[in-house]
Amino acid sequence: MTAYFDKENGIGYSFARTHIASCDFSSESYDYVEENDAELKTFSIAHDKEFRVPFIKRAFEVADGDLKMFVSPWSPPGWMKDSQKKLTGGSLLDEYRQSWANHFVKFIDAYEAEGIPVWGLTVQNEPMAQTPWENCIYTAVQERDFVRDFLGPTLEKNGMSDKKLIVWDHNRDLIFQRASTMFNDKEAAKYVWGIGFHWYEPWTGSDMLFDNLTRVKEAFPEVNLVFTEGCVERFEFDRLNDWSLGERYGKSMVHDFNCGTVAWTDWNILLDEKGGPNHVGNMCFSPVHADLSKGELIYTNSYYYIGHFSKFIKPGAKRISCSSNRDVLQSTAFKNPDGSVIVVVMNASEKEMPYRIWIEGKAVEINSLAHSIQTLVL
Repeated sequence: MTAYFDKENGIGYSFARTHIASCDFSSESYDYVEENDAELKTFSIAHDKEFRVPFIKRAFEVADGDLKMFVSPWSPPGWMKDSQKKLTGGSLLDEYRQSWANHFVKFIDAYEAEGIPVWGLTVQNEPMAQTPWENCIYTAVQERDFVRDFLGPTLEKNGMSDKKLIVWDHNRDLIFQRASTMFNDKEAAKYVWGIGFHWYEPWTGSDMLFDNLTRVKEAFPEVNLVFTEGCVERFEFDRLNDWSLGERYGKSMVHDFNCGTVAWTDWNILLDEKGGPNHVGNMCFSPVHADLSKGELIYTNSYYYIGHFSKFIKPGAKRISCSSNRDVLQSTAFKNPDGSVIVVVMNASEKEMPYRIWIEGKAVEINSLAHSIQTLVL
């Protein structure tokens, strides 16, 4: 908790995410309501109160309350879907759209009753992924109509217009198409604060479709871009010291921010020595792993790469222009509310590169080692 959320002795996380009901990294698949209870009379978060609620409350304490948390569903209960299954696809049935919108309100009310403030929410985690774990398919039109006709009005009716509603919550590849469908409908768009994205794009041969973010920002400048999930997949214990783990984070964060992203969220903060627990065997990497056989924590270099951003770029910072005249150096820069300027410089190449950081006619000589990241505070 200290390592992640403490501003002085950790890397100062100020943005977080949790799931509504179960996800693949839950120890089991579960719901908050009993079967066919469309009126949600049986709604209860008792399952979460044993471990998850205390865990999140502790994170808020260590962060000294300076933590914004958003929530995301992986799937409605199976009986609300045309597949009748919580896992492996299926879409929300029309007759349950209002009930599902009410479910969001119930969840937010329940968590806030436990003393956990909810800053925002996404409509659906990965709405175009038919996976072996919990998921629910929404086409762009289905998501737009659900937001416009059900979720948006329901949040508003229940005094939750201040909750930041985020759409898409999937990969960069289709983000412009989603944005066009959602934000060209004024009645839907008025409820939406931002559009979220992940980095999993295996069929493209790349996880770096950054230009798509730029297209969204050009077409819809008032919309907030948010990186809502990313992790390195296909866990192997022998790769825990692999330097490419952190470099994937560094490259994504530099480019995402330079394309206009305003917030960035990792996926899991702690997994075991097998890349889990995960109730469908989708084992992945996280910045910190617990080797339960030895009772030890393993901090991968991903933790430190993220820290080069999260510890120094403060909430409320404004991104400022920063360009590199060497292709081996990737950089981004921000001005913090206190006036300090933060510059992150990453070198993913095999070459050591001396350079000068130049601001308004003054320069300082610095050296960038091969495969390194550095944060400059001015």
